[in-house]
Amino acid sequence: MSAPQQPGEQRTETHPSHPGDSAGGTGVPVRGDNSGSVVDEYRTFVVRALREPATIGAVIPSSPVLAREMARVVPTSGQPVVVELGPGTGALSGAVAERLPAAGRHIAVELDTGMVEHLRSSMPWLEVIQGDAMQLGKLLREAGVDSVDAVVSGLPWSLFSGESQTRILDEVGGVLAPGAAFTTIAYAHALGLSGARLFRRRLGRAFDEVVTTRTVWRNVPPARTYVCRRPSRR
Repeated sequence: MSAPQQPGEQRTETHPSHPGDSAGGTGVPVRGDNSGSVVDEYRTFVVRALREPATIGAVIPSSPVLAREMARVVPTSGQPVVVELGPGTGALSGAVAERLPAAGRHIAVELDTGMVEHLRSSMPWLEVIQGDAMQLGKLLREAGVDSVDAVVSGLPWSLFSGESQTRILDEVGGVLAPGAAFTTIAYAHALGLSGARLFRRRLGRAFDEVVTTRTVWRNVPPARTYVCRRPSRR
């Protein structure tokens, strides 16, 4: 989520472990393995949403079907760097990890302290940075990353001002490598509302290409995704 970065807080792992690293019971965390149950995930989400309603924007975490749809932009070969904005309880993180090759790097940027603690505990293979999405370029440079191959976002855009939305989109465009994609959620029931229409226009100004995917009905609430490429403000 997006708000001022807490001083002195850094990401956890510099080199996250890869699939197969814990074969044979070595105890090394495997990327994509979530040691917590679905019930634990929902409990954590609800507790944080009640405590921080201004930063937790969805009703419940994204469904596996929607998570897989969003993760389609993740490269499946090479050594890609993928950034996840507002991972929350990690509902999308597992879908990203399923596609990411062993040599890839998966970085999650999350503001909420409770969510950060949950992610670091339940997904030790995930590289978590606590900070503000409006400082994405700075956060990534501090992590040794100049550009990324995909950005997936679970940020609650309706909770941000128009100025903050524009700033985050500019930050995302500034870190995408040529040909890389940015994807984010659009809830179907809100598409006709003025806030959603304004956000779609901001996407159109920030990227030369914005594709709206099919509606994922097996999500609460039903949702589509925007897939954006070619930042217009380089």
